This record gives sequence, C-alpha cells and structure tokens, in this order.
Amino acid sequence: MTTRLPLPPSLYADTAVAPVATPPLDVDKTVSVAIVGGGYTGLSTALHLAEQGVEALVLEAQEPGWGASGNNGGHTNPGLKHDPDQIEADFGADLGGRMIEFSYGSTNFTHELIRRYQIPCEARQNGTLRAAYNEASAAAIENTAQQCIRRGMPVSFLNREQLREMTGTDRYIGAMLDTRGGDLHPLSYARGLARAAISAGAKVFGETPALSLRRDGTRWRIETPHAIVHAEKVLLATNGFTDDLWPALRRTIVPVFSSIAATAPLPDAIARAIMPTRPVLYESGHITVYYRIDQQNRLLMGGRGPMRWIKSPNDVAYLMRYAERLWPQLKGVAWTHGWNSRLAITADHYPHVHEPAENILISLGCNGRGVALSTAMGAQLARRLIGGPKVEIDMPITGIKPMPMHAFWPIGVTTAVITGRVRDRLGI
Repeated sequence: MTTRLPLPPSLYADTAVAPVATPPLDVDKTVSVAIVGGGYTGLSTALHLAEQGVEALVLEAQEPGWGASGNNGGHTNPGLKHDPDQIEADFGADLGGRMIEFSYGSTNFTHELIRRYQIPCEARQNGTLRAAYNEASAAAIENTAQQCIRRGMPVSFLNREQLREMTGTDRYIGAMLDTRGGDLHPLSYARGLARAAISAGAKVFGETPALSLRRDGTRWRIETPHAIVHAEKVLLATNGFTDDLWPALRRTIVPVFSSIAATAPLPDAIARAIMPTRPVLYESGHITVYYRIDQQNRLLMGGRGPMRWIKSPNDVAYLMRYAERLWPQLKGVAWTHGWNSRLAITADHYPHVHEPAENILISLGCNGRGVALSTAMGAQLARRLIGGPKVEIDMPITGIKPMPMHAFWPIGVTTAVITGRVRDRLGI
C-alpha cells in the first residue's frame, strides 16, 4: 500500500487553493506519453501535450506540487544562472542565442499561461532584483545588466539610493532590475497546473511512484504499486527527487535543500516600508538569500539551510536574524512557518535535457530557477516528444554524465554553505 505523505509544514500548505483529485492508478494503462514526476515540468509538459491532442499520463509519487514545485520561494526569475555572454561562449551564437531568448522569456511565458488558464495563484509581475552588497558583486551585476541591455531586454542597473527606496534597507550598493520577473503562490500554482492539464485531457495520478522502467516490445513498461503503464514515449521529470529509475541519472545532480521562513502578516506601515513596489529580490553572495512580501503582507525569507527536512522557523534562525539586520523594525515580529524542499543542482549549473534511449526524454536540474524555467520547458519538451529527434528545442540535449565522487557531494555542499556564510558575513 502506497501512503501519501503529508505536505511539508509550509505557509503554502496552509493557504493554497484546494487540490484537484489525483487518485492512485489502479488499472493498467496504455498511453502515448507517460510522465514520471508531478511538478511544474511534468504538469506543464502534460498540459502542452494535451492541448495538441496527445494522450498524456502523469505518475506522481505523492501529490502534484509535493516537492520543490509546491515549496519554493515563489519567485518567477528570468534567465539562467550564467550570463548571456557566457551562454553564447559555451553553446555558440545560434543555440546560445536561442537559450538566452527562451530562458529570459520564460517569465512572460509563465505569467501568460497563468492568465490564459485563469490559475488562482496570487501571480504578480513586479520585477526581479538581483542585488549586491559589496563592490565586486556590484560590478559583476552591472556587467550582466549591460549584456542584457545590449540585447534589448527590459533591464536597468540601480544605485544605492534607488535600492534604499525599493527595499527599505541600506544594505545594497547596486542591483539589476528585470521588469519581467515576479512572484506567485507555488502550491496553488502547481495545483492549478494540474487542474489545467486534466481539463485539457491529461490524466494525473497521485500516490503512484514509478517502481521500474524497461523496454517491452515497441513500448516502455512502467511498473507502479497497483498497475502497469505501457507508453510509446516517456518523460522523466523528477528533478531533486531523482532516484535510480534510470541508470546513473541520480548521480548527475546534487539534491540541495533550500529553506524558507515566513512571518505572520506584517502591519501595513512595516510592509509598506519593505519592498513597497513588491519586486522579488535575490542576493549575489556566496550563499544566496532571497525574499519577497506576499499579498497578505507576509515576509518570506529563503536561503540554504540544514541538509535535512525542517519543521520550524527556528531551524533557520539565521534567516530571521538576517531579516532583522535588514529591517530592524521586524524585531519582535512573529515567524509562523519554516520549511524546505530539495532542488536539483548540476555541476555546470545549466539545466540538463537527455535522450539516453529511443523515446526516452529526461529534463532536470533547474538550479533554483525552476518556477518559470520548468513551466516554459514543458512546451519545449512537448514539442520534442511529438516531433522526435528532428525537432530542435531551445536547450542543449546532452549525454548523461555522472559526477565524480558523487557520494561525497553532500559533505561538500554542507562545507560550502558554512564557508559561504562566513565569507558573506566578512564581506570577502
């Protein structure tokens, strides 16, 4: 018997829209495309397949949005981790140029999808700030901004005084503002994507982990606890919860916990002083801290936390202390929730798309930018699943390359987090 685990104890779990029914699969199925993973990537792909009349079935081990899709910071950030010039240097003018246009356009794509399906998820598009508190980071961010401006993007570089007005703190000396960024309620969005996919004709099954995957004649055979799925094509979209379903895939990513602490709704006067125009912000530091004010005046502070599940804001007390450093008026404010989930980090910090066998497609490794990126990837992956290898998509398709010494990566991540916090504290 498969038991649905409770959602992490998040603010989102307490405030999300009601889930759509996703019962366990208990009857054998034969479909065109089977998708393993009910996060944004899998749900968006199922939706875009169903829109084009392709029979798609999603297998989710828990419930849609149970993983990082329903437990992230809620930022819709444009672009990839690397700068545009670096992307073109790595992949050439053609593919690199398409990667830039696609990734920086992913937020507009996502917010348009939300509007088209009228998904109730508190979506706003008030911009993304990438902020620096030391000179070296500020220079790097200004360089990134200039690269974006040269390409005609709606980007500007802000100075200390402008940032003080936008953030209510004097911590930052420079930042890039991209007006295409925004925020949303992650779990409501995941549930809305599931509802949209089902309404378009896709089938979504919860409490249905994929236990094995193998070739069976001309189709792929997926064993689940209570039924067998035969599919012409399969998409694996398990990201930070990737297991050994496909050989060596788990060793191509590092699952890293990202944690969030949330306040009770703040008094209007304090909320107006913090991020008055309501952009989202992430810092350019050794250890990224990110935050936003939601539509109920709550402050949500995110960053790296323990490499284990947490249940309380006290588990990430450093985020609460840092918030009080940024805005002293928060001292004494109640923090009501603390939670986390697992992201997938790749060695090169690019998303990875693989086709290791005929009619098998894999997409994972959003590196902390998954809300908009994985949503937009759904349309790309659907195109590839329908058209096959002759159809180009706007991301590279690469071979599976396990990380050397993968078993030691968790130790390395923990060490990097501790070292990074010290360096950020010292400003080096």
